[in-house]
Amino acid sequence: MKLMELTRRALLASTAAFALGLGVLPAQAQTPEDVLIVGQIAEPKALDPAAVTAVNDFRILMNVYDGLVRYKDGTLEVEPALATDWSISDDGTVYTFNLRNGVTFHDGSAFNAEAVKFNFDRMLDEGHPYHDTGPFPLAFFFSAVEAVEVVDPLTVKFTLNAPYAPFLSNLAYPTGLIVSPAAVAKHGSEFGRNPSGTGPFKFAEWRSNEAVVVEANADYWGGAPELQAVVFRPITDANTRTAEMLAGGIDLMVEVPPVALSEFQGDGFTVHEQAGPHVWFLILNAKEGPFADVRVRQAANYAINKEAIVNDVLEGTAAVAAGPTPPAFAWAYNDSLEPYPYNPDKARELIAAAGAEGAELTFYVTEGGSGMLDPVAMGTAIQADLEAVGLDVKIETYEWNTFLGEVNPGLEGKADMAEMAWMTNDPDTLPFLALRTDAWPDKGGFNSGYYSNPKVDELLEAARASTDQAERARLYQEMQTIVQEDAPWVFVANWKQNAVTSDRVGDFSLQPSFFLLLDDVTKN
Repeated sequence: MKLMELTRRALLASTAAFALGLGVLPAQAQTPEDVLIVGQIAEPKALDPAAVTAVNDFRILMNVYDGLVRYKDGTLEVEPALATDWSISDDGTVYTFNLRNGVTFHDGSAFNAEAVKFNFDRMLDEGHPYHDTGPFPLAFFFSAVEAVEVVDPLTVKFTLNAPYAPFLSNLAYPTGLIVSPAAVAKHGSEFGRNPSGTGPFKFAEWRSNEAVVVEANADYWGGAPELQAVVFRPITDANTRTAEMLAGGIDLMVEVPPVALSEFQGDGFTVHEQAGPHVWFLILNAKEGPFADVRVRQAANYAINKEAIVNDVLEGTAAVAAGPTPPAFAWAYNDSLEPYPYNPDKARELIAAAGAEGAELTFYVTEGGSGMLDPVAMGTAIQADLEAVGLDVKIETYEWNTFLGEVNPGLEGKADMAEMAWMTNDPDTLPFLALRTDAWPDKGGFNSGYYSNPKVDELLEAARASTDQAERARLYQEMQTIVQEDAPWVFVANWKQNAVTSDRVGDFSLQPSFFLLLDDVTKN
């Protein structure tokens, strides 16, 4: 039986299992061995690593592509991947990578230094012939790169405009994954629907709103994967995803709703948990409307009962957040900060002082999306808490990709607040992309609430240029103190990610990066 027939058979079997109802676990036997069916939270936006920002998409990409480096299993430490080793100049501005020999892209073209240069030139050079196939929303990760030079076919050199401490970590992030230049040239703006990398799985097909299918790369430089194929199914509704998992329609479910975790405690399933650098927050529009006044932003932080959200909505699977940096970055986290306490009287006092009683607020909420936990229930709880202190809150709910299309370009003229969650790889990433003045949406960043504080800008620029981790920590901790006081966001929760697998799945573990790495996974 051909692979496409197998994967279609797997999909038909999973649909049948769900249609028959919960508890029909024998339906699992109809799905073929060695084909893993993953219940994703949304349809991917694209399969081009330079064009996407959501962990939902990254979970697919990390199995199709490789970077020069990657995160070591179970950590956020960098280790070799397509580069076997590297050297760094004494002044921290030149990185020279020796590349793995004999690697080919899935389309048969050669991986070499020219391919590496193509990838970064495509992302960073607006004059590059394929730059307009972007939009390269995370090109900020590599803004320090001044030049990429081919030393020889298996050696490539990056020259930075200044020392940049997160460089290697950012190379391990999905934005640093290496795509096939030949495939980009062939497909142009459609490359995101026709991906080609060097990873353990090769792209097979994408049936919109149904499945993305990848098949084993038998020639993978790291050894052929155990699975024959992986089917990524978008199942946006969390309750439907849970029901399909219970019925045997999917083998692996990510982002299990906290209220559903108890349903998987018995035989037949394994629940996986892994702490990581996650922060769930509300972006507040600091440019216009009530939240342009810092007192109203602080009032929102006092008004929202975050302990109740963590305990009652999230079933204790998270901790209340203090400031913009996740505590998973222990070396950079400011543990002297305390979360805003729940104090509705203080909130009313600040709202009255700002003359904002009865202010009307538009609140963007997503139906579901990467790391967004239980967004509608959380949004409803937040709406009730803000209305209890005299604000008039209207919720507008969107599907995940539509939601990103509304929020990422900025809230000006549209909304006063929006849910958001980030899983990051370095304490530089989130504040640099979402809190600097130069990260306003019209400048290419994700500061959708238009927060601006010159001192925060200064601290972030200094921290990323320092090669001394202790100095970086001091700068980040000072930044956190200022941001906590300025309250450009409501700091809600730090989540412990989860997933559930059926007992047919073996050798699976979650990663602190929040990515899915499936090359060692088995299914019987």
